[in-house]
Amino acid sequence: MLLQTKNAVIYGAGGSLGGAVARAFAAAGARVFLTGHRLASVQQTADAIAASGGRAEVAIVDAFDEAAVNRHLDSVVASAGTVDISFNAVDTPLIQGIPLTEISVDEVIRPVTQMLQTRFLTARAAAKRMMQQRSGVILSLTATPGGIGYPYTGGFALACSAIEKLSSNLAAELGSYGIRVVNIRSGGSPDSRVFREAIDRDPAVMEEVLAQMRRDTMLKGLPLMADIANVAVFLASDMAGKITGVTVDVTAGTTAGLNYRANT
Repeated sequence: MLLQTKNAVIYGAGGSLGGAVARAFAAAGARVFLTGHRLASVQQTADAIAASGGRAEVAIVDAFDEAAVNRHLDSVVASAGTVDISFNAVDTPLIQGIPLTEISVDEVIRPVTQMLQTRFLTARAAAKRMMQQRSGVILSLTATPGGIGYPYTGGFALACSAIEKLSSNLAAELGSYGIRVVNIRSGGSPDSRVFREAIDRDPAVMEEVLAQMRRDTMLKGLPLMADIANVAVFLASDMAGKITGVTVDVTAGTTAGLNYRANT
C-alpha cells in the first residue's frame, strides 16, 4: 500500500472532503489522526475507517488555535513517532454570488484571513516537526478560482490564490529539509456536502449551475471527492517524491481554458 507506515494528520476530518481524504489515506495504509471541532462528525469518519480495517484516532482540535494544534501534534509524535503527512480541509464561512462592486469589505477579507490563518498554523506546526525528521508532506486544497478569473466568487478566489502562494513559498523554504509541499486545485465536487446541500435547497438552480460548470471543463465532467482523495494519496506517497512547490490541477481542465464552446 502506498502509505504503509505513514502517519497522517487531517484537520477538518468530519467534513465531506476531509473525510474522503482521510478514508483514502487509511485505505492506502496510513495511520490517520483525525481532528475537528465536533466530535460526532469526526468519529463518524473514524468509525467508517475502522469498519474497513483501517487505523484512525480522533481528537477535538481547534485548527485556528496555535497552542491546540501544537499540543495535538506533540501527542501524535509521542504516540506514533513521526508526522509524515499534514492535510487541512477546515471549512470557513463564505459569501459568493455578489459582484465585487457590491460585496462588503468584511465579506471579502474575512475568508482570506480565516482560510489562510488555519492553513498557515497547521502547516507551520507540521513543518517544525518534519524539519527535525527531515521528511514529510504538507498538502493543501484550493479550487478553480485560484487559477483563473472567476466572477462572483468574492473573497474565496483571493483566499485560494493566497493559499497557493503560501504552499509554493513553504516548499521553497522547506525543500532542503526533505519536506514536500503541494497544493491540490479542485474543480468543485458535486458529491461534496456543500453542493449536496445547495442542490437540496434549490435543485432547479443548481441543475443549471452544475451543467454550466461541466460545460466549462475540457472533460465535460466535474471531479468527484474520490478523484481529489486519490490525487492526495499519490502526492503524499513516495511515488510523488520529486513533486513539490506546485499546484496540481484537478479541475478537469477548467483552469487551462474555459471550454464551454467545445461540445460533443
